Amino acid sequence: MIDCEQKPPAGKLVTPARDDLRIAWLAALAIAVHMVEAVVPSPLPGVKPGLANVITVAVLCLYGWRSAVWVAALRVLVGSLLIGTFLTPTFLLSVSGASASLLVLGLATRLPGQGLSPIGLCLLAALAHMFAQFFVAYLFFIPHPGLFALLPLLMTLASVFGIISGLLTTKLLAYQGALS
Repeated sequence: MIDCEQKPPAGKLVTPARDDLRIAWLAALAIAVHMVEAVVPSPLPGVKPGLANVITVAVLCLYGWRSAVWVAALRVLVGSLLIGTFLTPTFLLSVSGASASLLVLGLATRLPGQGLSPIGLCLLAALAHMFAQFFVAYLFFIPHPGLFALLPLLMTLASVFGIISGLLTTKLLAYQGALS
């Protein structure tokens, strides 16, 4: 028997902490959603509904910002490795969008009072994600003023998809609450 104060003997398997297992399961779920989205055709090139964000915002609401960062980071990294976009322009756009989204979510959780609902959080995250991707695309890939003609359409689509993600997150959280 191992005393809790002692280190396990060399060669013995150490059971991961409960939080680590939770992050791994949730990240795997987000990666699966991300991969399904990657193969579904889109009416506009590069425009995806961002349904993996449902998992990220649900994790934020249930377990906090730090856990949401882990889930999102693992989703972007592992998803890009599995899809084959690691270190490509697509990866750079994904990292920039996820980073901006997480930054905005972190700031939003610090609002006084009750804060935002999952719909508000998803909407902010989607808008931040789209704006960051647009900015990176303009800065590094297509530095043409004509690109700004697409910004209103892209931000409108981000708003629509953000609200849809928020509604799905609200349903998921209600379902999770019913199971608890």
